[in-house]
Amino acid sequence: MTRSPSQFVFAARVLHWLMAIMIVSMLFIGVGLVASVSERHAWLLAIHKPLGIAILVLAVIRLIVRLRNPPPPLPADLPAVQKLAAYASHYLLYALMIAMPLVGWAMLSAGGYPVMLSPSLRLPPIFPANAAAFAVLRYAHAWLAALLFLTFLAHLGAALYHGLIRRDGVLSSMTGIRHEAE
Repeated sequence: MTRSPSQFVFAARVLHWLMAIMIVSMLFIGVGLVASVSERHAWLLAIHKPLGIAILVLAVIRLIVRLRNPPPPLPADLPAVQKLAAYASHYLLYALMIAMPLVGWAMLSAGGYPVMLSPSLRLPPIFPANAAAFAVLRYAHAWLAALLFLTFLAHLGAALYHGLIRRDGVLSSMTGIRHEAE
């Protein structure tokens, strides 16, 4: 499939928007998990675990797509500090999309809890059962979630800045929608 050199490939765009929905959903589900001891807790947990593994798998696929299909270049007139921020935030987002599910999986393994993807599909533990490790990993999972949320907000802000203020084609490279001002 051919693409404009100013656009991400179709697979990258689909993965980006699908994962954006999944990650925002996951962040809200995670907040619901720590804020609820009601009957909804088990239901949220049953969604949280397979969704986390799905994000992990899609993040690896997305990374492969990105490595095989480099993104379009940033605008030449973009200040160096903004280019650095863009690259750093993308690396951080990829690292968090992979680290968060792995830390969650390791946390559950350390706590002796099964990671069930369905009533009959159980993932193997990836960390030995250890109460102290569980506590550290739970703390790390929460902090990584906060970092992911802040990085997501920065990414969203930058996208809106490029799309609404600069109108330089950066946002449309991921939406696939061209505007007259570009």
